[in-house]
Amino acid sequence: MAFYFEEVSHTFNEYLLVPGYSSSECIPANVSLKTPLTKFKKGEQPAITMNIPLTSAIMQSVSGERLAIALAREGGVSFIYGSQSIEDEAAMVARAKNFKAGFVVSDSNITPDATLNDILALKERNGHSTIAVTDDGTANGRLLGIVTSRDYRVSRMDGSEKVSSFMTPLENLIVGSDDTTLKQANDIIWDHKLNSLPIIDKEGRLKYFVFRKDYDAHQDNPNELLDKDKRYVVGAGINTRDYAERVPALVNAGADVLCIDSSEGFSEWQSRTISWIREHYGDNVKVGAGNVVDKDGFLFLAEAGADFIKVGIGGGSICITRETKGIGRGQATALIDVCKARDEYFEKTGVYVPVCSDGGIVHDHHMTLALAMGADFMMLGRYFARFDESPTNKISIKGNYYKEYWGEGSNRARNWQRYDLGGDKKLSFEEGVDSYVPYAGTLKDNVSLSLSKVKSTMCNCGALTIPELQQKAKLTLVSATSIIEGGAHDVIQKETSLDSIK
Repeated sequence: MAFYFEEVSHTFNEYLLVPGYSSSECIPANVSLKTPLTKFKKGEQPAITMNIPLTSAIMQSVSGERLAIALAREGGVSFIYGSQSIEDEAAMVARAKNFKAGFVVSDSNITPDATLNDILALKERNGHSTIAVTDDGTANGRLLGIVTSRDYRVSRMDGSEKVSSFMTPLENLIVGSDDTTLKQANDIIWDHKLNSLPIIDKEGRLKYFVFRKDYDAHQDNPNELLDKDKRYVVGAGINTRDYAERVPALVNAGADVLCIDSSEGFSEWQSRTISWIREHYGDNVKVGAGNVVDKDGFLFLAEAGADFIKVGIGGGSICITRETKGIGRGQATALIDVCKARDEYFEKTGVYVPVCSDGGIVHDHHMTLALAMGADFMMLGRYFARFDESPTNKISIKGNYYKEYWGEGSNRARNWQRYDLGGDKKLSFEEGVDSYVPYAGTLKDNVSLSLSKVKSTMCNCGALTIPELQQKAKLTLVSATSIIEGGAHDVIQKETSLDSIK
């Protein structure tokens, strides 16, 4: 007969942390969120350590190059989605790796033959007041001038004026060259009281902008995650089908770490993929695997050589795998089980394989619960999809802004490789939905707020590091009634319209 787990499958929402003793040293400013991304042997250091325990999901609607840069600035790693052509994914990785901190590729560009109305529409769409005028209207066209809000007066112009008639032409601009350093660019900006400095190459083509406002932002990123060449650390997703072609392209593009993107990782397909990477690259190429939900799955991937292992099946907000296939496990229970196996494996072999909790994070406090239960870091989809830096459109619905968000198993993504079991090369049925999530602003603001909550809770538990939290944490299951008790109850909140309760 079938094997039955004796324990009920639980979610994060069914647990609370019980406070521990907090010394005077336990203040958020003293908390370190450094955590290993890749496996290491006892007494050694991991090849990659993150400064915050956050990675972004391998999804079309989440992890593009902009988010990869923004998350690396905060100390985490984005895994650029693999459900695209090999060439396109490698190009995304290369652009993120080649991004020069403080040097911004212009995403608001126009031709000199466009009109003021076109300028206003572009500004409305992108929200940027500095617009590059290039010969072909692209970010790397020959620079002819720039337009800022100081170059036009909407009240005195009818909108049909050509951009060439009111732009600030190149001959009146101060520009930097290809070999201008960030320090030199900032000095030029301050010396000449500029808001921006265009950087052009020898042919006069626009390469970047350096903005005055980004100077302080660069100073405000002490957790930046950089490689040995001072470039941002970037991850990329792969599948178990075309890895022989995709992996070399991503490695050549500069990817620091790879991850097999699959709905279920306890399979021969994943061990084949890892074996091929080890055969051709040894341990030089780091690759994570998953997803699994129990001890057996963890041990299989650990023995196969995975550098980290993802936990979670069916817990994502857009995932319907449990509904359609009836497989999965409550995220909290799965995580506790796998992390216990991770610790036993470390004691037995001396090899520590980091565990990534993937799915089930709904509220910020779930992050702290996941870490306390043993996760070394988390992979988040919905969380990051809400931000400016995700690759999806921002749309207005009845006066509120949302971002599009769809699952890799949805008909929109059609990422059949992620759900492939060696059959036909197609998505036979959906395991994800197409949806919207409330727009939340910038990644930096939200990540800072979320992690401030994590640090505060860690202090309540008397912990200043993630390993210390895992050692000291005390967790308790909660009843449905106590979940209600934990929120606002038995009052009429002021923001609630009295008309709605009549």
